[in-house]
Amino acid sequence: MKRAQDNPELAETLRRRRFLGVAAGATAAGLLGTGTATAAQTGSTTAASAQNGRGGPLVPRGHLGIQLYTLRDQVQSIGFAGVFEELARYGYDQVEFAGYTQGTGDITLKQLGRLMRDNGLRGIGSHVGYYSDDPKAYTFATNLTQVLDDAEALGLPHVGTASGPWRYGSTVDGWKRCAEEFNTYGAAAKARGMKFYQHNHAEEFSFATDRPDVRLYDVLLAETDPELVHLEMDIYWAYVAQYRFGKKADGSPAPFEPLNYVLRAPHRYPLFHVKDGEHDETVPDGYRMVDVGDGDIDYRRFLSAVGRTHGGRRDHHWMVEHDQPADSLTTARRSARYLRSLRCGGRG
Repeated sequence: MKRAQDNPELAETLRRRRFLGVAAGATAAGLLGTGTATAAQTGSTTAASAQNGRGGPLVPRGHLGIQLYTLRDQVQSIGFAGVFEELARYGYDQVEFAGYTQGTGDITLKQLGRLMRDNGLRGIGSHVGYYSDDPKAYTFATNLTQVLDDAEALGLPHVGTASGPWRYGSTVDGWKRCAEEFNTYGAAAKARGMKFYQHNHAEEFSFATDRPDVRLYDVLLAETDPELVHLEMDIYWAYVAQYRFGKKADGSPAPFEPLNYVLRAPHRYPLFHVKDGEHDETVPDGYRMVDVGDGDIDYRRFLSAVGRTHGGRRDHHWMVEHDQPADSLTTARRSARYLRSLRCGGRG
């Protein structure tokens, strides 16, 4: 059975990543501590108030958003204008697009931009397809220039895809080929002043079919340029993956902690999808999706740890999402209320 070390180039790349991860992990351990020597020496009132549960919000003002896929039914029934008005009432700052019409018919980018401004919202990113066999399809592979033109017209700082790197299969070499294409898209986006990103589902954390000891997500991280390709961690799906892919095909343990991926390279994760789940081992995913705050994912821990990284409260944006909400506006409202209630150092 082939292993990563059978490919010297991949083995060396992964070795470098592991080395960097150990160094970053040591830093993360300090970040996750109860306090710092510097704070103690300076007697920082901010740190002291956080320790006493009187800190500021864990999600900073200006950094709470929602993936509009969550509200697709409402976008189609009351339009972007009605949805944006509701989101402003709930305290959202940002929206992430899942298409620029979502079944509403003709609406221009200029109109969309005006509706966001009218409601005090900012477009933070957009999900676009990765590739298609149709050369006219709206994807990065087939219409890169148009995709970037549209994102630029809306003033989006990020533009990415929720498609996994499966274009050439589930082998290490197949993912290396996808990584090369992602680097190309990232370079083109960077030239426009934007960041290209990829949004994960659970399967990205599975193992290569030709090298069952290599996690595919690690290949993606190792083979993409960290200055060109960024990640949007879907936190729910990452914890589903922890449950589903915590063992290799031979049954040997392969545990991982989603948060550690972020702490090793926080600059690579400008965006997060915040969705929650109740742990339930009677279902294949190990979780049942629920509104944020109703589940078992420890968002206080996750947000606190990311917030303590360098630039953590400045550089990260938190997008509420629910794939199949019973009532999407209620989900949006309750999730925002919960996240706004979380305080640094407090119990929320």
